[in-house]
Amino acid sequence: MNFFFAGGLGALLLIGLPVAFSLSLIAIAGMYFFNGGTFAFMQIPIISYKALDDFSLTSLPMYVLMSQILLVCGVGKDLYEMASRWFRHFPGGLAIATLFCCAIFSAISGSSVATAVTVGAVALPEMVKRGYNKRNVLGLLAAGGTLGILIPPSVPMIIYGSVTGESIGKLFIAGVIPGILLTLIFMLFSSYQFRKMKDAPATWPERFEASRKAIWGLLLPLIVIGGIYTGLFTPTEAAAVGVVASFLIAALIYRNLNMNSFKQIIISTVKTNAMILLIIVGAMLLGYIMTVLQIPQTITGYATEHNISPWVIFILINVALLILGMFLETISILVITLPILYPIIMALGFDPIWFAIIMVVNMELALITPPVGLNLFVLKGLDRNNTISEIVKGVVPYIIILALFIVLLSFFPEIATFLVNDVT
Repeated sequence: MNFFFAGGLGALLLIGLPVAFSLSLIAIAGMYFFNGGTFAFMQIPIISYKALDDFSLTSLPMYVLMSQILLVCGVGKDLYEMASRWFRHFPGGLAIATLFCCAIFSAISGSSVATAVTVGAVALPEMVKRGYNKRNVLGLLAAGGTLGILIPPSVPMIIYGSVTGESIGKLFIAGVIPGILLTLIFMLFSSYQFRKMKDAPATWPERFEASRKAIWGLLLPLIVIGGIYTGLFTPTEAAAVGVVASFLIAALIYRNLNMNSFKQIIISTVKTNAMILLIIVGAMLLGYIMTVLQIPQTITGYATEHNISPWVIFILINVALLILGMFLETISILVITLPILYPIIMALGFDPIWFAIIMVVNMELALITPPVGLNLFVLKGLDRNNTISEIVKGVVPYIIILALFIVLLSFFPEIATFLVNDVT
């Protein structure tokens, strides 16, 4: 039975069928085989409607829209210039500045790809010009881009909350400390890696001038996350506030929002959201038939019957996510696995908010593990002279850091749950 789903899905993906349609076809085939054709065709529209009839998903298109506006308006360039002037006199200063910029842009975009593209386009030529090793810079940018899905707002966290019913506000807040901690770890490593690279310090007037230009990019995450944490507005309302604020920044501050750029923003937003929502529908159809067949309950029952430690199951889950991450992108992995994994981790007594952060860190790994790590191809696209093998060699240390970070979160779950108790 499990071979039917895994083998069938794998075959469809190998022939190039989009993930959303692969999931749907396997689910419909399962419904037809186990419940009969009439039942299957009756359930498809009902399940599809229920999959999208979720108020928490309302925030998804708005966060995507916000990231597209900021990507077009050019806030990333000012953020990088500010960070470089404050940090460039430290050992590996531009590397630290790049990661700081990645963290800030992550907090206003929620997208790994947007972070990697925006910061990479500015930082890569500047760091190479200053003599930084290109291979290591590419690894740094690929890893820094992954912060886009851990530091809130985060699209994968919205998906997790939608599929499981967990509070998106709590998920966002749970990502704050892990996001900051991982950024600091990346900074320490990159400072050591580029310890021989050091530039002359900027003057205080230069620092303040750069900070003045970047102030709007710095304020936006404080408004969004601060509003959620203080209870001023919900995550959905925060998304709406973020869209309005980013639109005003682009139109009134940067003044580069014209009809052509607006058209580009809308088309990119619609394409991204349509892709994500179709995958959600397909995954919900597949999740339904798996629930009917009681696959999660069977796995949990087997573990209980054979007295298997919950931590052994947890390790196996992480290994499975690592393997999936080599071949699928993050949204697909989440919507395929969550209907199976969420009931299992609840039955084993794990904290679902903590597990969400574990999942997201695994998705960060998926973004930089070959052969299908999305950030690897994003950076290759920035310069035709970049090669995948060169980027992979540069990113290996960060893959190890992310794996060790999962171990750290496993031993100290309070890193993810510390702030959550203050959020209702």
